[in-house]
Amino acid sequence: MDAFETHRPLLFSIAYRMLGSAMEAEDIVQETYLRYQAIPPEDVRSPKAFLSTVVTRLCLDHLKSAQHQRESYIGPWLPEPLLTDPMPTPPKRYIEYESISMAFLVLLESLNPAERAVFLLRDVFDYDYAEIGEIVNRTEIACRQLCSRARRHIAEHRPRYQSTPEEHRQMVSRFMEVVEAGDLDGLVSLLAEDVSHYADGGGKAQAALRPIVGRDHVARYFIGLRRFIPADARVEVTDVNTRPAIVMRLPDGKAFTVIMFTLRDGLIHDIHAILNPDKLTHI
Repeated sequence: MDAFETHRPLLFSIAYRMLGSAMEAEDIVQETYLRYQAIPPEDVRSPKAFLSTVVTRLCLDHLKSAQHQRESYIGPWLPEPLLTDPMPTPPKRYIEYESISMAFLVLLESLNPAERAVFLLRDVFDYDYAEIGEIVNRTEIACRQLCSRARRHIAEHRPRYQSTPEEHRQMVSRFMEVVEAGDLDGLVSLLAEDVSHYADGGGKAQAALRPIVGRDHVARYFIGLRRFIPADARVEVTDVNTRPAIVMRLPDGKAFTVIMFTLRDGLIHDIHAILNPDKLTHI
């Protein structure tokens, strides 16, 4: 098998976590391929090292150019969701699965690009600091410092309690039941007191332009939202970014909404809804 195809899954995994967009990650991987093809094979001592360097640097450049677009984005910006296989129990390397969850991708967005790159390469993809230094063009000491800062930030903001896939699926199913029944009190009982709801419509779908915070506000919002769901919509629970999520589809199978949940202490703490049609092509 061609060396590039061997490493394509790794390259996409790095790019998707760096950018939070499958479409942009695919473009970056394609650009990496073009650059790889332009180099004489004898000049590439290690295809993996070369390709990892190219894809990471392209992502860093892309994030710099995308900063203005993110700032002018209409409403909250959320990562693009991906259908995934159910998380194995226990997973071989938990961090690999956790780092693709929506909650983790949102947390990665709070790191600066250099911190994000070094943290991912070290803690998720297991590169050593010497390799990372070559990839991001920094000293080993600088990379250790960047990773240390990123780890502290991640540790401070990650939920201490991690729900099991079965607990998560049961909560999602219960959420659907009480919303469909219009049971406001039942919905309130599932939500943390400081629950937050973020909706990404990108100006292309009707969605709340600001986060909705607090169990009463969030509960009333979702109960009221029922009347806007098409009568012929298909509503299913499927694994998105390694967690059971609600996917709403039109009769032709086209997804128009994905709703994902973060649980803490047995309650729903964060709700992320993706409605921007540009971000639902992989769903």
